[in-house]
Amino acid sequence: MALKIEARRQISTRMLYLTPFIAVAATVVAGFFVFMILGSDPVESLYVFFLSPFETKYGFSELCVKAAPLIMIAIGLALGYRANIWNIGAEGQLTVGAVCGGAVALAFWDEAGIYILPLMALAGLAGGALYAAIPAFLKTRFNVNEILTSLMLTYVATLFLSVLVFGPLKDPQGYNFPQSRMFTDSATLPIIWEETRLHLGFVVALAIAVAGWVLLSRSIIGFQIRTLGSAPAAARYAGFDRTRLTWFCLMLTGALAGLAGTFEVSGPIGQLVPNISPGYGFTAIIVAFLGRLHPLGIIGSGMLMALSYMGGENAQINLGLPQAVTGVFQGMLLFFLLASDFLVRYRVRVVKPAVEGI
Repeated sequence: MALKIEARRQISTRMLYLTPFIAVAATVVAGFFVFMILGSDPVESLYVFFLSPFETKYGFSELCVKAAPLIMIAIGLALGYRANIWNIGAEGQLTVGAVCGGAVALAFWDEAGIYILPLMALAGLAGGALYAAIPAFLKTRFNVNEILTSLMLTYVATLFLSVLVFGPLKDPQGYNFPQSRMFTDSATLPIIWEETRLHLGFVVALAIAVAGWVLLSRSIIGFQIRTLGSAPAAARYAGFDRTRLTWFCLMLTGALAGLAGTFEVSGPIGQLVPNISPGYGFTAIIVAFLGRLHPLGIIGSGMLMALSYMGGENAQINLGLPQAVTGVFQGMLLFFLLASDFLVRYRVRVVKPAVEGI
């Protein structure tokens, strides 16, 4: 007896869109046993992890705060992935965008004006886009794999941020801590829900998701992106410029990641510090695929992944579980999503070996 993997002749569209829900259900079931192994009451633990963030206004607002950067970054990643352009370095582009936006805030630290936040946003967009231009140039000029270059540049960006907060941008009155000055009110995102930290960035993230949907489904360049990813031969025959689309997708992703980084330092953090993101740039990859690479689906998947961060923090505080629980749940979700997609696209068949002499 042997197992043979065969591609299905016809892929069920309904099942393809059901796989995220199947993956979430499987993650909850697996989480039950994970909590049991850790010696915690699994029912209580699942409640704390998945439901407790919705009990209070503050908890729900924090969910939206954490979802905002995930949604913004995942929109850009989804557009690139639709065209088979694989940017894995959004975390580094987020960091550079935060540095550029934060540098503007510090340059105007002793001034006040409504122009400061727009300048910060433009600087963050430009910084992230220019950083993503490096793998775009290497890909289109030398055919260097964009997965490797974008990923490796993430560590360069992190070290660059550390150099700045330990040196030129360090708060002169900060008792030698590696952090910049706190941003002024003019460089801080306005709060849109009183008594919470929910800021204008969440509304911007939702607007970006809608704009991404319009771009992908109602524009010429969106049609080119979809064609390049699903039918490369047809895209070449139609004369679509892959080089131009590569530049567009990578720089758009970098710009959105840079904007997300700027919103992080001008929102929840309020200054430049060595660790700006808990890994939003990498988690956004899961968000993009969980949302089926659809901009509107990414809103729901972004909220779900933000829930994993909130649930992990609650489990750590209320149940004494390790912080690594967050990563475990995110990893299980990705595993079950990939496994579900595999079974939708392929089937495993039992093959009887041929008998010799017959």
